Amino acid sequence: MRRAYKKHKIAPDPIYSDVVVSQFVNKVMKRGKKTTAQKIVYSAFNIIKQKTNKEPLEIFKQAIENASPILEVKPKRIGGATYQVPMEVRGERKLALAVKWILDGARAKKGKPMAEKLAQELIDCVNNQGNAIKKKADTHRMAEANKAFAHFARSR
Repeated sequence: MRRAYKKHKIAPDPIYSDVVVSQFVNKVMKRGKKTTAQKIVYSAFNIIKQKTNKEPLEIFKQAIENASPILEVKPKRIGGATYQVPMEVRGERKLALAVKWILDGARAKKGKPMAEKLAQELIDCVNNQGNAIKKKADTHRMAEANKAFAHFARSR
């Protein structure tokens, strides 16, 4: 039997002293360049503050909340056939998917600095638009379409 995975403790970020922001910075980071990632995230937060006149941390939390999926489909093999079974998303995975989709949405935009693209995507998420929200809707639509296979979620 495999040993249980020991979860890493992530230190909160220096400015907002928030663990989720720290995780977000880690996801923005490429090739181990953490200071660059921090500059991008914090300047995106400054842009959010200028555009909305609201606390950037609240906007960030709301964006994550809005982009977090409730249901997703997982492939399950039953008797030679593979079914897409809708399942509820656990808390940690919700956060991971939301962060991933927000970053993918920001990276997909062209022609602006990353901080601006990230700020725009976060603002879009708060307003329930943008690529991350579209991705969430697609995931929910998939789960809804495969609702007939929900009874396989508990089997075995």
